[in-house]
Amino acid sequence: MPFELVCMTAGCGVQIDCSLSAPGYALAMGTVTALPLFHLYGDPPDDQAFDFIHIETISCRSSVHDWTIRAHRHRNLFQILLIESGGGEMTFEASVIPFEAPCAVLVPPTSAHGFRFRPGVTDGWVMSFTEDAAEAIGDRRGEALARLKVLAFDPVVPLPADHARVLTFANELHDERSLGRAGYRIAMRGLLALIAVEVARMAASRSRADPLTPTDATVVALRKLIEEHFHGERQLTFYADKLAMTVDRLNDHVKRATGVTAGHLIRQRVLTEAKRQLVFTNQPINEIAYELAFSDPSHFARFFRKQTGTAPHEFREARGG
Repeated sequence: MPFELVCMTAGCGVQIDCSLSAPGYALAMGTVTALPLFHLYGDPPDDQAFDFIHIETISCRSSVHDWTIRAHRHRNLFQILLIESGGGEMTFEASVIPFEAPCAVLVPPTSAHGFRFRPGVTDGWVMSFTEDAAEAIGDRRGEALARLKVLAFDPVVPLPADHARVLTFANELHDERSLGRAGYRIAMRGLLALIAVEVARMAASRSRADPLTPTDATVVALRKLIEEHFHGERQLTFYADKLAMTVDRLNDHVKRATGVTAGHLIRQRVLTEAKRQLVFTNQPINEIAYELAFSDPSHFARFFRKQTGTAPHEFREARGG
């Protein structure tokens, strides 16, 4: 990596671009036209990352940035934070969510997120891993990671009183990464699997769901296609053709699996991106409309109002934009 400055926090040993300012964890001062995309926070994106598992303390990186991690995304990293002490608040897409220790925080790939930790008080672990590392969580089809993504729609997971086990796994994962002993990669995959299963159980207990129930393969494939094409493709026929299904069959299948239609999933992804641009950038609304492939700004405004009950400029103003 091209950054030269090394964080000197004990036991940290990560390279960080400390020239990045932390003026706030939502919208920074000056012109912001895109949500920053990082590998690890402060590092440039790494689309070649494979079988990547990383763990560090919360204080290691956040203390360098005045305990504020401004809003950003990771293209191909899932993150699990274990908050052992303190607390703070998290931006998750266009929402601000407070959290208190002990808890876990789930951050799926591509989601907009940032943190304001309680200075000098908050600590715990941040585990980051590429999606292919889901093979370590029990299957080669990505179903376990997909299940964690579903649970992560409600990202803050309070930990029960008997949560010492998952913290022990995190400490052992850190030791394996730091010591690099023979077989450490195998050990790290196994420990990641144990941590993911424990957190999934805790998250699923909120709705009494089975955390290890396989997710629907068609829905997983559809969500992936939507993520790749939503900027320019809104028509269900496009997605149905890609999945070798009729539109009616696709809608019926998705409705049975998720409770909503395939069209709803597409609209919600477009809406999420619109909210990100309104909250985390000061890009003109008409440019956001065209970037999201609306025929004109008035069409975008009608879509946004129908989905949220408010106009785009009102949504931005209400969140300090």
